[in-house]
Amino acid sequence: MALFLVSRACHRFQPSHFLVVTQSVLFHPIIPPIKPTIVNHDSYYSVSPHSSLINSSKCNYRCIPEFELPRKFNFRDFNSLRLGQNAGISTSHGEEDEEGSKKKSYSEGLKKVNVSWIDLYLPKKISPYAHLARVDKPIGTWLLAWPCMWSITLAASPGNLPDIKMLALFGCGAFLLRGAGCTVNDLLDRDIDTKVERTKLRPVASGDLTPFQGICFLGFQLFLGLGILLQLNNYSRILGASSLLLVFTYPLMKRLTFWPQAYLGLTFNWGALLGWAAVKGSLDPAVVIPLYLSGVFWTLVYDTIYAHQDKEDDLKVGVRSTALRFGDSTKTWVSGFGIACISALALSGFNADIGYPYYLFLAAASGQLAWQIWTVDLSSRADCNRKFVSNKWFGATVFSGILLGRLLS
Repeated sequence: MALFLVSRACHRFQPSHFLVVTQSVLFHPIIPPIKPTIVNHDSYYSVSPHSSLINSSKCNYRCIPEFELPRKFNFRDFNSLRLGQNAGISTSHGEEDEEGSKKKSYSEGLKKVNVSWIDLYLPKKISPYAHLARVDKPIGTWLLAWPCMWSITLAASPGNLPDIKMLALFGCGAFLLRGAGCTVNDLLDRDIDTKVERTKLRPVASGDLTPFQGICFLGFQLFLGLGILLQLNNYSRILGASSLLLVFTYPLMKRLTFWPQAYLGLTFNWGALLGWAAVKGSLDPAVVIPLYLSGVFWTLVYDTIYAHQDKEDDLKVGVRSTALRFGDSTKTWVSGFGIACISALALSGFNADIGYPYYLFLAAASGQLAWQIWTVDLSSRADCNRKFVSNKWFGATVFSGILLGRLLS
């Protein structure tokens, strides 16, 4: 008798290869109990407890003995069912499907939600402002800063390093001005952002910040930027202040023209003019105009690729972009812009009488630009974003060439 009880107890703890499926009526105090159905995990077919398949020598699984729940519910039977669930036995198809769907939706949700370090480490009162300035996405700062760095380094005396103080000032200025530009963009586009998948969670569009709070934050950013601008010469102050007209009007261009990316190029590369003026006190058109235009063409390349992320939403909302203008001919257009960018950079370096290492690095930068143009999958948002972010390396390569070329010139 003792051996029989021990063997029965051991059967409870054996790992099962079946699902014992019962219905919720098993726990009903009036409806008679229903015998469980045994389902084989390997085949996913229902198998009767008396089927000849179980006795076949080809079967390599064990069968759980039949049992019936009593008419009155008691906790001993409930514990048996819980033990069965822990051993891999499910008491309901519905519960299993519901749990599986919850896990699936949760995993899909994790893929969609991208938690930033801002949410993890900054106070909740500050994090919306950090998101508004895109502090966690430095690529915009890099793209704004590189033309400034190119110009400052070109303006350095032959054989000398560029002015480190100027590089630091323009780096801080790029960070502040880029943040201010994002604030202006979000304030003016708050109605559009709510309809675009990529932008609907931005602070102003989502309601985390009111428009008044955004305007106050913009004033704070511009005040800090003014502190940097006042450290430059008078010529540079006037030239720098004039760029604000471009910054404030850029968000409106997508409503007026299919070429907002070109207008962004005029805005983002203003530092190519300002950096030279900050060092020299004036402009040399033979050097800075080709440099400025190279930045505009570069912007047309990377921001057209970037705009392909939102082309479906842009069509629904009614805003315009070069991605919609070029359509299937995008790679042909941006290839032309890339050639124009490299040609203008070469002309600027030639007019600045820069050393030969510049042209070696310019060839490497050309390869990087060609790689991103010809390998980008314009139908993939993720790949468009990867190629867009890779432009920081294009800017760094050009800067390295200018630096070495100036030192060896």
